Amino acid sequence: MRRNLLKALFACALWGSAAAHAADAYVLKFATLAPTGSTWMKVFDAWGKELAAKSQGRLTVKFYPGGISGDEPDMLKKIRFGQLQGAALSGHGIGEIFPPARILETPFLFRDHAEIDAVRAKIQPAIDAGFRNNRYELVAWMEVGNIHFFSTKPLASMDELARRRIWQWQGDRFIDAFFSANGWSPVALPITEVYTGLSTGLVDTVVSTPLASIALQWSGKTPYMSTQPVATGIGAVVVSDKFYAGLPPDLQALLKSTGGPLSKRLIADTRRDDLKSLAVLAQRAQPMAGLQKVDLAEQAARSRKTVSTLEARNYLSPELNRQVDAALAAHRSGSK
Repeated sequence: MRRNLLKALFACALWGSAAAHAADAYVLKFATLAPTGSTWMKVFDAWGKELAAKSQGRLTVKFYPGGISGDEPDMLKKIRFGQLQGAALSGHGIGEIFPPARILETPFLFRDHAEIDAVRAKIQPAIDAGFRNNRYELVAWMEVGNIHFFSTKPLASMDELARRRIWQWQGDRFIDAFFSANGWSPVALPITEVYTGLSTGLVDTVVSTPLASIALQWSGKTPYMSTQPVATGIGAVVVSDKFYAGLPPDLQALLKSTGGPLSKRLIADTRRDDLKSLAVLAQRAQPMAGLQKVDLAEQAARSRKTVSTLEARNYLSPELNRQVDAALAAHRSGSK
């Protein structure tokens, strides 16, 4: 009788221990448009393994790559409903959380990556706070590469773009404002439908990065490419504030501690592979003659006007934009 009682107590203890361990395990369901095997997913996979190893299996990441969770607005909706807890987002998704951060991808604002890095470092605390105030924890900053025009046919002049079927990411108010300022009438589609749109002729011109163009297989449909980059596309790794708040303090600290190194690797690898992709495409794509001699001063002035328009619409922040201008001026003058 006593032996049976001891066995029962031992079994209960084991069950209780297992239940406690299970209750202490957290799974971060994480979506991204990045295809399996892409530059970004290689970094994310390594990050997921790092979290699992350092937490001894208490914090794991289940990835949903390649847009299988839908477009970025779909991902954010699933996060709100608790079906996902995190995502890697481009500028469009960032604009749904904290639109003022998109000042960093204003066309023709920056001359090089050094300027981008200097300015972002100055305004990063404001960006972090902006995400947090909108119910997301920003884990890492990232980029998607330098943005170019890609087309199915040649372009003799900038004026022709007004007659092109240019893809615009559906619901992207930032890009819509810049396209409107140039007099272009885009075709709005989710990013998941662009390949089909290029195949059927629904769209004939897209804005993308060399790296993304290859990863998403658009480059095979667009043999013409602009040589002058328009801007550098931004990105962010985020988790919902609900998921973050539900983690015990040690796992919160672990997640945040991986953010800095994750950001550095994502940005470095993206810049490296975007340049490699540009070189590959330059060998087989033809330059878009109409975009070879862009008046950068004129385009920058037009961008400034568009930024003012977006400020008036409360999409961009005048205060944050002033900080960007001050940081950029200080960098160019050589001051700290």
